Amino acid sequence: METALAGFGLGLSLILAIGAQNAFVLRQGLRQEHVFAVCLTCALSDAILIAAGVSGFGILVTKLPWLEPVMRWGGAAFLIVYGARAFWAAWKGGGHLDAAGQGRASLKGVLLTCLLLTWANPHVYLDTVVLLGSVAAQYPAKVNFALGAMTASFAFFFSLGYGARLLAPLFARPAAWRLLDVLVGAIMWTVAGSLLL
Repeated sequence: METALAGFGLGLSLILAIGAQNAFVLRQGLRQEHVFAVCLTCALSDAILIAAGVSGFGILVTKLPWLEPVMRWGGAAFLIVYGARAFWAAWKGGGHLDAAGQGRASLKGVLLTCLLLTWANPHVYLDTVVLLGSVAAQYPAKVNFALGAMTASFAFFFSLGYGARLLAPLFARPAAWRLLDVLVGAIMWTVAGSLLL
């Protein structure tokens, strides 16, 4: 149990930082659009990456030097485009929570964006595969550590996705959506800048 709690604590501390993926989950939660599918996709992706790290896949990633620059440049390009779209939405304005559900994005488009934000981000691999994998190696019960970290991912993403509804009254106003779009754009471009620099 102690090893599982250590995995939970480290997993939660790594995922708490507001990044591109978390900003997307928050936005989908506020829009109440495909929330379960987005949360499940993020949590399952983390679980796969954590399992890979704990099973030693991180060593393989370090032995493929060409993979890191490809992921870094591809991830940065995607984040720059996504951030520009958020800034454009803030500039246009008019966003608000629509109880009638008009203008809903397709599940396929939302999941594709979610998967790109998750799997095209090199920071995800550093945190889940390399860092969690190397820390888990210090524990005799690596599986318990991994299960703790996976539980943290599930708890965090579902709390963020469904907890965002508590902010729904605030985001009934278009000005709040403009501010969120600016914040999302800034996060995307900050993460892209950190990848490029």
